[in-house]
Amino acid sequence: MSGDPASEAVEVGAPEHRSARKRHALALFRGLPRRYDLLAAALSFGQDPRWRRALARGVRPASGERVLDVATGTGLVAAELLEQGGCTVVGIDQSAEMLGAARARFARRAVSNRGDRASRTPPVQLIQAEAEKLPFADGSFDALTFTYLLRYVDDPRATMRELTRVLRPGGRIASLEFGIPPWRPARAAWRAYTAVGLPILARLVSPQWGEVGRFLGPNITTFYERHPVERIADYWREAGLQELRVRRMSLGGGILMFASRAREQSPAGGRANAGRAHAGDA
Repeated sequence: MSGDPASEAVEVGAPEHRSARKRHALALFRGLPRRYDLLAAALSFGQDPRWRRALARGVRPASGERVLDVATGTGLVAAELLEQGGCTVVGIDQSAEMLGAARARFARRAVSNRGDRASRTPPVQLIQAEAEKLPFADGSFDALTFTYLLRYVDDPRATMRELTRVLRPGGRIASLEFGIPPWRPARAAWRAYTAVGLPILARLVSPQWGEVGRFLGPNITTFYERHPVERIADYWREAGLQELRVRRMSLGGGILMFASRAREQSPAGGRANAGRAHAGDA
């Protein structure tokens, strides 16, 4: 464990055998954490941090609640959650490098807040673990967030069941993912940017960022061909989530989803909540 007053790091241990998809994701992002926040904002024209703030605000963390942030990365959403109120946050990620950047973020936060009274319990606990097999008991959290996750798991439906398992009945869950704009002119602009503009701009930063730039557009397109938004909404309901809302942001370039765990159902349920998801734009 870390002696950092702002965060506590725990390594649960990675599985011995990762799928090719998981290995590729880890390799792809291994060298990115140092400038990840700045470049993610720049290459999305400032939309990525805006979406993350909306995600944290939408889950409405309350004082005293325990929130799990899955695929926490460099801790951007975890930091936003802390800004919303007096909750405590547990952040997990499969990447040790990303968690290192998150620890540095919260160390800087501790230095800037040194004059304030601080709880002896760290507000953020950082754990190296995977979303498909969370190291927590059933119903451990009041709320849960995850960001850019389902494109990197082998079975999105099973992953949603696992995420719901650790959420208490009545608890809230929210996600952020890239989207493909449904409006034809915006979709054409999105395809041109992800096919040409993003790879070129990212390559100017570094070869590794260039690889990410080439990867994202085809990866997002392939994901939604296999798992359209309506089908992903079904995964949520099948896992036992209800009151599902879908919010498209930036003409559909970002998609937020919000729901709560049914109070009377197990995570494997969901049939009683088979109403269609409410959709909105921002």
